[in-house]
Amino acid sequence: MRATVWHGKRDVRVENVPDPVIQEPTDAIIRVTSSGLCGSDLHLYEVLTPFMTPGDILGHEPIGIVEETGSQVPGLSPGDRVVVPFQIACGSCAMCAEGLQTQCETTQVREHGTGARLFGYTKLYGAVPGAQAEYLRVPQAHYGPIKVPRGPADDRFVYLSDVLPTAWQAVRYAGVRPGSSVAVLGLGPIGTMACRIARHLGAAQVIGIDHVPDRLGRVHGEGVETFDLDAFDQEKELLAAVGDVTDGRGPDAVIDAVGTEAHGSPAGRLAQQAAGLMPPRWAEKLMQRAGVDRMSALHLAIALVRRGGTLSISGVYGGMTDPMPMLTLFDKQLQIRMGQANVRRWADDILPLLTDDDPLGVDTFATHHLPLDQAPSGYELFQKKADGALKVLFRP
Repeated sequence: MRATVWHGKRDVRVENVPDPVIQEPTDAIIRVTSSGLCGSDLHLYEVLTPFMTPGDILGHEPIGIVEETGSQVPGLSPGDRVVVPFQIACGSCAMCAEGLQTQCETTQVREHGTGARLFGYTKLYGAVPGAQAEYLRVPQAHYGPIKVPRGPADDRFVYLSDVLPTAWQAVRYAGVRPGSSVAVLGLGPIGTMACRIARHLGAAQVIGIDHVPDRLGRVHGEGVETFDLDAFDQEKELLAAVGDVTDGRGPDAVIDAVGTEAHGSPAGRLAQQAAGLMPPRWAEKLMQRAGVDRMSALHLAIALVRRGGTLSISGVYGGMTDPMPMLTLFDKQLQIRMGQANVRRWADDILPLLTDDDPLGVDTFATHHLPLDQAPSGYELFQKKADGALKVLFRP
């Protein structure tokens, strides 16, 4: 089969690889019909390369058709159409029972002290072959895959794999409620969808902050107040501008949808680039013991949110020695919630919205549909934010 394969920093290729096969009675094989390109994939493309191995298959946002099932997958049959969550969870352990599928005790990667295994990610999360491919082996298929109707285009349901539950959890963790205010830092796929969900759930004021004109224009056209980072010479000017539209207090909640590759953190960027130039084993040890993130987005979120407010972090961070402004966090009495999205926890809330009315605009959310063989150019396009790229879907 054809698959998108990692070979090094900014080096992904579409190659022929062996077809996946059933290995466990709880496995299924699906034929992928669409697979998304995620901001988390860009971390592998640029920052988290020390934890990758040449030959790793990328991708974790698939929709497709069941081809084959193991003997212990009673709920699926060949021909079923399914969305596969990006994390692999068993559905029966104590963590899954609490709706924390990203902490699944059956699939935790204990040798690295991390949570549930993820498709198409680093060895820290199991290095499970990913979904930017023609076929995908799905472990724990008795629980993970979400059956969806045949008929509508893939765009209607594919975002159940990651984008929708990640944005939904970000908004829920932010405590958004009717009449509240929320600012979203970073208007990529997750940030843009979080703005839509916040408005859908009744937020009186949604503020979007970014520095990419296309992304600012898109959410502004959807009723979001926007602020361009590049329009302010100093952070205090942006804080004052947001304060002016929030009664001088700041928003009730701030969602950091940026993460480790934040714009405007030269020291963090240099540290990440230096690690990327080292031999892989040295770089891996350095990042595990002294890794740092570019923290400008999180520091801005802390400064923006009102006293007694809530920070919701959906952007991926991987540093082990990140400095945190503890005095400010304590003095402002902030609540912080974060983590990978627990897809199955939120799926039942989201599915009723994937109707013909399309209140979240999923049918037109993707900006680019590319054949799988164009994955390398898709990665470059998305990383450079060129041609208005917000969401790229690959079609094998």
